[in-house]
Amino acid sequence: MSIQFDKMSLTHPLDSEAEYIPLMNKEEEDKLMESSIEEELPILPLKNMVLFPGVVIPITASRDSSIELLKDAYKKDKTIGVVAQKDLSKVDLNPEDLYAIGTVGKILKMLKMPDGNTTVIIQGSRRFSWDSMEQTEPYFKAKVKVVDEVKLPDEDPNYQAIIESVKEVSIKIINENPSIPSEAVFALKNIETPSFLVNFVASNLNLPVVEKQRRRQPKLFPKK
Repeated sequence: MSIQFDKMSLTHPLDSEAEYIPLMNKEEEDKLMESSIEEELPILPLKNMVLFPGVVIPITASRDSSIELLKDAYKKDKTIGVVAQKDLSKVDLNPEDLYAIGTVGKILKMLKMPDGNTTVIIQGSRRFSWDSMEQTEPYFKAKVKVVDEVKLPDEDPNYQAIIESVKEVSIKIINENPSIPSEAVFALKNIETPSFLVNFVASNLNLPVVEKQRRRQPKLFPKK
């Protein structure tokens, strides 16, 4: 099966409004991964998208509940829980329609669009699991706990070789696809840590949500 990047993820939809957001170095990533999270978070369901730690993505909210959640969070500490929904066709969601593992997101910027939707730029930080949904109206709010990151064998020469191979293949794919901006190559070349590279590539692969969730939630999606 050939690997394809999601050009919509790698193309910034807000170029006219965008500010430069630098890639994280090792120190910044460590700080992000060590940050504490609240015991309770407002939960933003995502349709057809998965947020990974460290990765910055644009999200457009059209549900009234999601818009209200984002406005409330933006007035406070700008921190939310981001969780993918299982059935992409569902509009009215129940807690059981959401995956059990999500990513804490920090709202970096919020824009009101001409069509009435709200678009936010969010950066993922720590993974979490939610135990119980404490509120469903006007939006979801759940009790959460941190999911520890798997320690990657960064010093292993074989692992380093795999990471370099992933980077090289990714750059080759981007160079051969004129619809993907050249800035994506610059981003890949300047990623310093293997974990962020893996998250960045996984975020931008043109894969179904269930496959991206497998990367974020491996214990619930064992390999066959």
